[in-house]
Amino acid sequence: MRLRRPRRPREFRPADSAQQIVGGFLLAGPFVVTEEVWDLAGNMSVLQALATIAVVSAIGYGALYTADTTRDPDAEQEVAGVPIRFISLLCVAFGSVLILALLFDAPDTFLDGTTTAERALTTFKAVSVGSVFSIVGAATADSVFSK
Repeated sequence: MRLRRPRRPREFRPADSAQQIVGGFLLAGPFVVTEEVWDLAGNMSVLQALATIAVVSAIGYGALYTADTTRDPDAEQEVAGVPIRFISLLCVAFGSVLILALLFDAPDTFLDGTTTAERALTTFKAVSVGSVFSIVGAATADSVFSK
C-alpha cells in the first residue's frame, strides 16, 4: 500500500498572496535599512547574487512543498509548469525588499557617491540578500495562515 500526500481542497486565492505579503514585508524591513547589507551587496559579484537567488528559490520551494507535507505542487494551479503559489511567493519575496528599499530611499542613502548604474547593480544584489529573509516570512505566513 502506497501512502499518498493529503491534498488541500482549495485553490490558490488572492488572500494567499496577501498572507505572503504580510510575512514577506515583516521580515524584509530590518534588512533593507541595514548598512551592512548594502556593504555586503556592494562587495558581491553578480554570480554570487544569482546564486543567492537560486538559494532563495530553493528555500521557498522547500518551505512550500517539502516542509508542509499537506501540499502537492502537482495538484496546484500552474503557469508553464510552475505552481502559481510558488510564483507568487517569489514575487513577494523579491518585490517586498525592492519596494521597501525604494520607499526608504536606501540606495541613495547607502550608495552616495556612486553612479546610477552602480546603484542599480548594488540594489539588485541587496535585494537578493534581503529576499533570503523575506521568503522565509512569506512562506511561513502562507503555511500558517492557509490552514
